[in-house]
Amino acid sequence: MDAPHQQLAATLRRRITDGIYPPGSTFPSIRAIAREHGVGAGAAFLAVDTLRSEGLLEGRPRRRLTVAHPVGVRTLSNADAPWPHSHGDVERTRVRADDDLAARLGVQPGVALQRERVERLDPDGRPAMVVTTWHRGTGRRHVSYRVTVRTESMARLDADLLGLPADTPALIVQRTRYGADGAPVEVADLVLPSDR
Repeated sequence: MDAPHQQLAATLRRRITDGIYPPGSTFPSIRAIAREHGVGAGAAFLAVDTLRSEGLLEGRPRRRLTVAHPVGVRTLSNADAPWPHSHGDVERTRVRADDDLAARLGVQPGVALQRERVERLDPDGRPAMVVTTWHRGTGRRHVSYRVTVRTESMARLDADLLGLPADTPALIVQRTRYGADGAPVEVADLVLPSDR
C-alpha cells in the first residue's frame, strides 16, 4: 500500500490531467489540500513536491504554485528552457553544412559541424519530440536566442523516432542561439508532433 503522500499525489495528478486544475491556474495551498483530503501538512507538502518534481506544477513551495502547461506548450513559449523529463536515443555525428545550415549559422557551405539528435520523452517515457542541433567546434555559451515556428509534415527519420507515420503534421520550431557578439553559435530544429 502506498504512503499517504503518494496516494494524495496520485489523486492530485488525476485532477490535473482531468482538467479540474487546468494549465495556468493557481494550485491550492498545501494547507487547503491537507484540509480537503484529511491529511497532515507534511503529507500534503510531499505530494505537492512530488508533482513539482514531475514538472506538473511551477513555482516555489510556500508561494503560490500554478499548474504547468504541457511541455509542448512550454517549449513553444520558451524553446531555450531545459527539458523537464528524460530523453531517449541520442545520436552524435559530424556533418558538412548544407546551404540552409550555412546561412543559419553564418558559415560557408561545406564547413564541418557537430550534429546531435535527441529524442525527448514525456513524463510517461513516451517520445514527445525530436531535437536536432548543429554547431561548429566545441560550442560556445549563448546569451540570447530567437525562434520561428512553422507547420510541416514530418520527415521519415523524425517520424520513425517518434513512432508515427511519415508525413504526420508537426510544429517545427527553429531555434538560433547567439553569443555575446551577436553571432549564431548553435541552431536547432525541434519537431513537435501535432498529436502530442
